[in-house]
Amino acid sequence: MNIPRHPLRINVGFLLNAPIGYSRDIHFDYPQIRLEDEYFTRFTGMVRVNRTPQGILVQSDFLAFHTVECVRCLEEFAQELHCEFSELYAFNRRSTTESNLVLREDGNIDLESLAREYLLIEIPISPLCRPDCLGLCPECGQNLNLGICEHSVRVTD
Repeated sequence: MNIPRHPLRINVGFLLNAPIGYSRDIHFDYPQIRLEDEYFTRFTGMVRVNRTPQGILVQSDFLAFHTVECVRCLEEFAQELHCEFSELYAFNRRSTTESNLVLREDGNIDLESLAREYLLIEIPISPLCRPDCLGLCPECGQNLNLGICEHSVRVTD
């Protein structure tokens, strides 16, 4: 499968001379995407770029799936992740915000690091493959979602 090299690099040079308030929506749809060292599948989203007096305001909304391990049964599954974020890419250092993002001279914005960070933050601390996951037998390690074992059928008084 062909994974784009810079999948979230956007050239916003066309906005530099646009009137304040001008915006454009950019849509993304990748079956698989690599953001730095992490792979995501079914990656979709939209980015709205807005011309402001201070710079380019980027408003992003992404949905993706990431392979994680269930904390109960230890099986891997695709966890749905959704993130939204807004960042201002300032025209110069004097206009920067707390994110300290400055628009590059070539007019390109690369959202790869930001999207990766915001998506990874959405991974639950204790991911479950499903809410009713039965986990593993504490004695033999059998995945109880796949069937019962001799330990799980013991009747206790």
